[in-house]
Formats: sequence, structure tokens, C-alpha cells
Amino acid sequence: MKNNTITEQLTAAGQKIEHSSFEIVDNEVGSHNYTQAQWAIVRRMIHATADFEFNGLAHFHPQAITAGLQAIQQGANIVADVEMICVGLSKPRLSHFGVTTHHFIADEDVITQAKAENTTRAVQAMRKAKTLHLLEGSIIAIGNAPTALLEIIRLIKENGIKPALIVGMPVGFVSAAESKAETELLENIPWIVTHGRKGGSTLVVSAIHALLALAEAG
Repeated sequence: MKNNTITEQLTAAGQKIEHSSFEIVDNEVGSHNYTQAQWAIVRRMIHATADFEFNGLAHFHPQAITAGLQAIQQGANIVADVEMICVGLSKPRLSHFGVTTHHFIADEDVITQAKAENTTRAVQAMRKAKTLHLLEGSIIAIGNAPTALLEIIRLIKENGIKPALIVGMPVGFVSAAESKAETELLENIPWIVTHGRKGGSTLVVSAIHALLALAEAG
């Protein structure tokens, strides 16, 4: 396995801090039941939040890592529920693989349609992504809106869309836990989720950065 360069911090000082942080997480986490690749993702999630409860709260479809790495190596689209995810992802790391991010939550047509149909902007944003043919073979990145995740599940079941991977980690009290529990019932679409109410865009970004690092390591 080669040393990473693209997915590392840009300075030696930054690299030292990040690597030291990972070592601290490894030393303090205790036991876990993740594979080496899964742990690389969970560890980065813990690093991003200082919350060791994600050791156990992070759940993986059996094919999630393989599907995610393949999608990245093929330059898949990332469709996010909110702009925060797209801003948080490293553009140089994405461009190395030819990966492009998309979000539509603030588009005027999305807002207009949400008002007209009395739905959320997140729902309409996912529908717009489908209309633009961006969901097939993509990585769906949801860290804020449970309704976006539920809409993706509906589109999978009713319209047969086939994203490469769902990173479903919406945070909150209304439908957040339920949307992730429903995602875990998907058998043919790989997913990575956080069980229960905890989640957030920061976790989605950290999970995708970990996948990018795994993809570079080969």
C-alpha cells in the first residue's frame, strides 16, 4: 500500500496533528467490531466530532466500502442534501478522482415547487437531481434532512434508481432515526448510516474523506 499524498493535510505540521489525533482515537476507543476499512471511516468520524459513541452507532452495508471506492475511482457524482457538505469536501481531493458535487436545496425552482406541493426543499432537491440524471451510480450524501433520505428511498423503491452508495447521516428529532432505520432495510443499494438521532454534515464529510483516502491508498 503506497503512502497517500493527495488526501493528506497540506503541511507537515497538519499531517502530524491529524496522525496524532488518529493515534489517540485508536488508543482510547477500546474494542470494536469493524473491519480495517470500516474503522478508517469510523475513526475519522470520531476524530471530526470527538464523540466515541460513533463506535457502534456507525452501521455499514456489507458492500458499502467496495461500492464507495469503486464509485470514487470512476469519478462518480456526489449529490448532497445541503451546501455544507459540498463546501466541506476538499476540492483538490475530489478533483484528483474526477468527482463532482451537486446540491440544489437553495435553487429557486426547488423552493417554488416545495411551496406549491407543501413538501420540503430537500425532497424537491432530490427530485431535481433525478430529473437531471444525477442519481444513477452516484454517492448520495445526506447529513441534515431526513426527508431527503426518505425521498431517495422512495425513488429507489418506486422508480428503480440505483445510486452507488448512500451516506445517510441526517441529524435531529423528527424522522432522523426512522429514515436511517429504513435505509438499513435496503438490501441491494449499499449504505453507511449512523444509528439513531446523531448525525450531521460534518460526519458525512468525514466519511467521504475517509473513502477518498482509502481510494488513494488503493
